[in-house]
Amino acid sequence: METSYKGNNRMITGIVLGVLTYWLFAQSLINVIPEVQKDMGISLGLLNTAISLTGLFCGMFVVAAGGISDRIGRKKITNIGLLLNIIGSLCLIFAHDTALLIIGRVIQGLSAACIMPATLALVKTYFDGADRQRALSFWSFGSWGGGGICSFAGGLIATYLGWRWIFIFSIIFTLLSWFLIKEIPESKAKQIKSSKFDYAGLVVFALVMLALETVITRGGDFGWTSPISLTLMAVAVIGGGVFFKIVTGKSNGFIDLSLFKNNYFTGAAVSNFLLNAVAGALIVANTYVQVARGFSSFQSGLLSLGYLVCVLSMIRVGEKLLQRHGPRKPMIIACILVISGISLMTLTFLPNLMYSIVVVIGFTVYGIGLGLYATPSTDTAIDNVPAAKAGEAAGIYKMTSTLGGSFGLAISVAVYSVVEKIGSMEVAASTGLVVNIIFAGLALLAIVTAIPKSRVPESINERKAS
Repeated sequence: METSYKGNNRMITGIVLGVLTYWLFAQSLINVIPEVQKDMGISLGLLNTAISLTGLFCGMFVVAAGGISDRIGRKKITNIGLLLNIIGSLCLIFAHDTALLIIGRVIQGLSAACIMPATLALVKTYFDGADRQRALSFWSFGSWGGGGICSFAGGLIATYLGWRWIFIFSIIFTLLSWFLIKEIPESKAKQIKSSKFDYAGLVVFALVMLALETVITRGGDFGWTSPISLTLMAVAVIGGGVFFKIVTGKSNGFIDLSLFKNNYFTGAAVSNFLLNAVAGALIVANTYVQVARGFSSFQSGLLSLGYLVCVLSMIRVGEKLLQRHGPRKPMIIACILVISGISLMTLTFLPNLMYSIVVVIGFTVYGIGLGLYATPSTDTAIDNVPAAKAGEAAGIYKMTSTLGGSFGLAISVAVYSVVEKIGSMEVAASTGLVVNIIFAGLALLAIVTAIPKSRVPESINERKAS
């Protein structure tokens, strides 16, 4: 669709607010688990399942939503996502039983699946060169910085207003986003050929992800060697093989594996999955200080305030490092900092004051790392793909984010719960945090092995020349 429209600050603000709606309902619950448990009287395992469902359903459908946005319109899919967030938030506001809580989380996962790739594709469409990198930095404020904002804001809101008010604010942000993006022209990809959507791939992928998520979050309750757990594991393994056979045998596979022939995209996507899995450190640290050390939600949120400030302040620094050195160097430095920050949080043997200081420093270093990583990773993932694949590539990239976060949270809580039953809370927290150090280490390995050592990608040099 031809248009002379150029992206502006109003568009960026509207998109950032739209992206923040995801974090206001997904990330904030991590910081208010004790309040939700007390209010609704549900187990940690069931609440962990509900928390993970949003990321899971976003991850399952984000690629489909990205591909659909290329066909029917990126702005239209963004608006659908915003509407779904309002519906999902209302479910949580009025939830007094597990059913409505789970329904709301699922709907919000579908909302995020629409918003994330469509807004990234809009940025790619209406911004160019350095302006696009600036826009991606602000998009990252909402995406990566949103985690810190909502960890702090969620604790503050839950402590003084009640946890349900988190979703009232999410609705307000949604309405503001809707208003600010209403003037953006519709954006569609030029369709070279028509092809049917790969429903078989989507269904098999969804079954595999549901099986994996269920066995991770509820395996301890079922028994790891119980028939239910073993069946779920078999479904995940066999279904995974069937899925790859389906997508490699179709020109319109649910996931376009040809995108992974690009080393830059592969390195960004794989490391993005693993660094988002490190979000499990937040749920372990926040739960531990509240349950074992008697912190309130607001106090635990204050511990991560440095994380919030540093993520937001370092995103533009990551952008400048990308322009000067290419993506590889800042992404490697970022992983090392994330590993260092979480390592400090594992020192649970320290007394309250000392541990609080160490956690504040740890969160701050962790935030510096994620801030440096955000723009180089996002730009690398979407910059070198064909324009007609922008929504789909953005969808795959955001799928790695949400699935990484979902599985990271689930695995971290599962490890924390298992170790707590056989040891102390201190040992359980340290073990859960070590799991996240492993995730960050694997992200570092993915970057080192996949992203070329060339100083600056060709596309960035072309932008400088222009």
